[in-house]
Amino acid sequence: MAKILAVTACPVGIAHTYMASENLQKAGETLGVDIKVETQGSIGVENALTDQEIAEADGIIIAADKEVSKERFVGKKVIVTGVQEGIRQPEKLIKRIQNGDAPVYKAALATSQAPGEKQRKENPIYRHLMNGVSYMVPFIVVGGLLIALALTLGGEQTPGGLVIPEDSIWKQIESLGATSFMFMIPILAGFIAVSIADRPGLVPGMIGGYIAATGDFYGSEAGAGFIGGILAGFLAGYIALAIKKIKVPKAVQPVMPIIFIPIISSVIIGLLFIYVIGAPVAQVFESLTLWLASMQGGSSIVLALILGAMIAVDMGGPFNKVAFLFGAAMIAEGNYTIMGPIAVAICIPPLGLGLATFINKRKFSTTEREAGKASFTMGFFGITEGAIPFAAQDPLRVIPSIVTGSMVGSVIAMMASVGDRVAHGGPIVAVLGAVDNVFMFFVAAIIGMLVTAFMVIGLKKDVETLPHTTGVVPTSDTPITSKVSSATAPAQKLTDITNLQLIDTDLADLTRDDVITSLIDKLDKADVLSSAGDFQEAILRREAQSSTGLGMNIAIPHGKSAAVKRPAIAFGINRTGVDWQSPDGSDAKLIFMIAVPEQATGDEHLKILQMLSRKLMDEQFREQLLSVDSAEEAYDLLDTIH
Repeated sequence: MAKILAVTACPVGIAHTYMASENLQKAGETLGVDIKVETQGSIGVENALTDQEIAEADGIIIAADKEVSKERFVGKKVIVTGVQEGIRQPEKLIKRIQNGDAPVYKAALATSQAPGEKQRKENPIYRHLMNGVSYMVPFIVVGGLLIALALTLGGEQTPGGLVIPEDSIWKQIESLGATSFMFMIPILAGFIAVSIADRPGLVPGMIGGYIAATGDFYGSEAGAGFIGGILAGFLAGYIALAIKKIKVPKAVQPVMPIIFIPIISSVIIGLLFIYVIGAPVAQVFESLTLWLASMQGGSSIVLALILGAMIAVDMGGPFNKVAFLFGAAMIAEGNYTIMGPIAVAICIPPLGLGLATFINKRKFSTTEREAGKASFTMGFFGITEGAIPFAAQDPLRVIPSIVTGSMVGSVIAMMASVGDRVAHGGPIVAVLGAVDNVFMFFVAAIIGMLVTAFMVIGLKKDVETLPHTTGVVPTSDTPITSKVSSATAPAQKLTDITNLQLIDTDLADLTRDDVITSLIDKLDKADVLSSAGDFQEAILRREAQSSTGLGMNIAIPHGKSAAVKRPAIAFGINRTGVDWQSPDGSDAKLIFMIAVPEQATGDEHLKILQMLSRKLMDEQFREQLLSVDSAEEAYDLLDTIH
């Protein structure tokens, strides 16, 4: 019996990932093939492939719409295609492996897609950048919060600044936070390079990122910051990728990804930063420091504008460091009115962005809203890096907003003669008594924060609610005649979040929008919604992005909205079918509408969607649902989804 392995993954790792897995397994059973599928979903890797299984496999199918590492499949026949092909044509993919119609994956060569295979529509530059950002964010959060904790509980005001005693435990905690920040830029660069060149890009990317962040290599006190890290990551990745494409003897191919590519790439990126990129940057920042020093006196407002912009533009990077070091140098000369505007500007980017995520949640993804909480905390403690996750994902809108807000706050502080006697920023320095004119310090910070928040809200579009990203927060078990519970105990099956009142087995509507209206009406009557109109707007906005028709007579319209009081699923059957613009052209007969509160978080809702997706791949189950005569019969069938 042939042995085939597969990996399925979609960008958000929920329904399509598991639908493709289910269909590939069923096709394998039909064709008499021993198949195992690894799913890379939002909960993590499940059913992971072992080294022994890979060694014994006749071929590998990767049905994914996101980057999946292929290095472990070197020497095996590998088909790379989109997740939709795994759902719609699983037998065809398996037969290609059986017939030998699949290229052998080689580590030293980029495997090109076979004709007809799905091409990625996502911008590759954005995908590579987001890969690095996703690994970097935890380091920012951990580092920032540890330093903030140490400053709050262990910091002491001294003439030289806010200082943590060397012999205290808080000094060690501060060191842990600093260590986390030290890894931040190398991790960003390393995983950008991994996204471009797979594992061979990791070492040169991290080395390039470390050099970018360590100005000693090229004579700069500030380094090149996270912008330099991004540059290092892309350079390292594309250099490694170029080396991978060089044809080498077969005897050398196995050691290329672990010896030659990392070594050669690391040397190139390291020397490039040290001798070509880093040295000129150092000269620019040295000149900048001298220029700032010359602007004191009559040009104080212009100086405040410049300092505010420099603090915000790269959020802890070289411009920020030059401005900060300049302010610290002025403290040593007894001039505290330079550090005052800087201390205000330092906190505005993270505070403003954190505030924006609270004011208008529709402008931010779930991940950004969670980052907003940490960003707000970091802003209070004067850690500008809290704004980096937002700027890295949407620099064209975020950076102008935070720069404008910091400039406004800095100018107000300068005009009000706000002084700061310690080399630190944020409200923490005012709370600890290090600021002259505390009232105007907070006035300047609040105005700058509001400018940033409302500007970024005005510039950003509502986030796209992607298919299957909508989550259903689990609820406690409820009797089938009661309303959906608003409790938060983990749901174990689909009927935990639906009831007879939310099921209609005889929808007579002729159009998609009529069906949507009917199901929303059921949710509204069940007291799930505070505003049916607002929720309908969320549903239609999602449909405008791309159809939620999955094919196989299934549609799962969904919306995440502040109009939803508690999570629920409404289910309807349209016997004649409704055109839902499904990928396979089939009309939707089984329609599940998912309503989710905007603030919903957690992993349990992902499990519910996985259960629903997998069960709907069972043709017999779909036929049973279509043949029910009552809501009670439908409920009994839905009760088997767990």
